[in-house]
Amino acid sequence: MKKLQSTLPNMLIVLTVIAVVAAAALAYVNSVTAKPIKENEKKTLAEGIDAVLGVQGAHVESTDTIKDEKGRVASILYQTDKGIAVQAVDHKGFGGDLVVLVGFADDGSIKGYTILETHETPGLGSKADKWFQADGKGNVIGRQAGELTVSKDGGDVDAITASTITSRAFLRAVNAAHATYSEHE
Repeated sequence: MKKLQSTLPNMLIVLTVIAVVAAAALAYVNSVTAKPIKENEKKTLAEGIDAVLGVQGAHVESTDTIKDEKGRVASILYQTDKGIAVQAVDHKGFGGDLVVLVGFADDGSIKGYTILETHETPGLGSKADKWFQADGKGNVIGRQAGELTVSKDGGDVDAITASTITSRAFLRAVNAAHATYSEHE
């Protein structure tokens, strides 16, 4: 087989063919994985709702999505047959968006929470999944949300050591979840 000359048109043709093949491969992989990814997200959400409400087999009866001024999802309220859970997003975490799912008791206190999505620093900011449930001044379980702030900002919640930005983002998300819950009530 004769070798192609290194001319601009030949290089463009080769690069175009490579790009088309790569795009086709990515499109195929996306079509194969899209359904399992969506099913996994639904399963994770269902397990999260059960966990934050402290129940088994909660069935979502209705949802209400609230968007911010930029049109992004700010929170989603899940009305279940066993209580209310609210998913809230804070867009100012150290590594990006922090998505928290919070379960509320009938009196508006926090029953539980789980972090659905985080891009925080592993080993530091990622500790939020347990930090705010542990014994001590960082615990938010059983408390009324709405004005929770870290002690550095005059509040009474201890921030994660070396992760004040993540702690602030977490508490803003919990406060936003509470605001959505309060509006629903």
